[in-house]
Formats: sequence, structure tokens, C-alpha cells
Amino acid sequence: MGRQLQAERMRQDLTQESVFLAAGINRATLQNIEAGRGNPTIITLLRIAHVLGVPLAELVG
Repeated sequence: MGRQLQAERMRQDLTQESVFLAAGINRATLQNIEAGRGNPTIITLLRIAHVLGVPLAELVG
């Protein structure tokens, strides 16, 4: 999941900072998700998907 998230963020030329600020999460949370660490909540994943403008299934599939 982390690799898909990072790839989509980079495809859109977005920084981690722009995503975590827009999603209302902290920097460490986004970094951990992208690195494949931790277990993010569905709410966190939905917020990130919304910021990226992609369906949740695209990030976790």
C-alpha cells in the first residue's frame, strides 16, 4: 500500500508535506505509511485518498 501511495503522490508531483497538511495528519504518519510501517486507520487512508483524488481501492489494491 505504501508504494502505491508514494507512486501516486509522486506522479502528481506532490510533496509529503502538501499531502499530510491537506489530509490533516502528521508527517510521521504519512512517512510510516509510505515506508510500509504501522497500521493506518481507514479514516487516515480515506483522507489521503481524498487529497490525491483517487479511490481508496487504488491505494490499497
